[in-house]
Amino acid sequence: MADTRQRLIDGAIEAIRGHGIAGTSARTIAAAAEVNQALVFYHFGTVHDLLTAACLSATEARVAPFRARLGEVTSLRELLALGRTLHAEEHALGNVTVLAQMLAGAQGDQQLAEAASAALHLWIAPVEDTLRSLLAGSPLADLTDTPGLARAVCAGFIGLELFEGVDPEGARAALDALDRLAVLAEVVDDLGPVARRALRAKLRR
Repeated sequence: MADTRQRLIDGAIEAIRGHGIAGTSARTIAAAAEVNQALVFYHFGTVHDLLTAACLSATEARVAPFRARLGEVTSLRELLALGRTLHAEEHALGNVTVLAQMLAGAQGDQQLAEAASAALHLWIAPVEDTLRSLLAGSPLADLTDTPGLARAVCAGFIGLELFEGVDPEGARAALDALDRLAVLAEVVDDLGPVARRALRAKLRR
């Protein structure tokens, strides 16, 4: 039974990749999973419930190894480098298409919106923890809304994944610009105590 549920979850992801969210149905999911269509309703009740489970399951599978790699990050530049690596991996796996379709479907569907939001928070939480650790002791720490920054970072990478499909050079330029900002943050961290106090005073005005 567990194997059938997983086949349906995998089938839902494949159906979204192949047919888009609008073309994903019990029939297309069952065909991708190579099971009887009735099993969609037997195991999940509705197609929406299956899509919710598939979205969360696929995200959890990707976040787990990413969380472990985040634990090895020691600077903002390393965090961005890891983000670029993840970006390339997600694109190669076709997860960009799935994410784009889920977000598109969520615009007019509250249940899909809740599933997409829950999946996004699985990414946001470890990024927020890492940013809080990296910014500890930095002059920027008191001036940074870390939860908001974590959401901005995740939203930025999601946008870049979609943007790359229409303007690859522009997406690379945006990532390079983020790298330069990370270097600037490192320069700030290397300032002496007097310069740090002056910077804090200036930024708080």
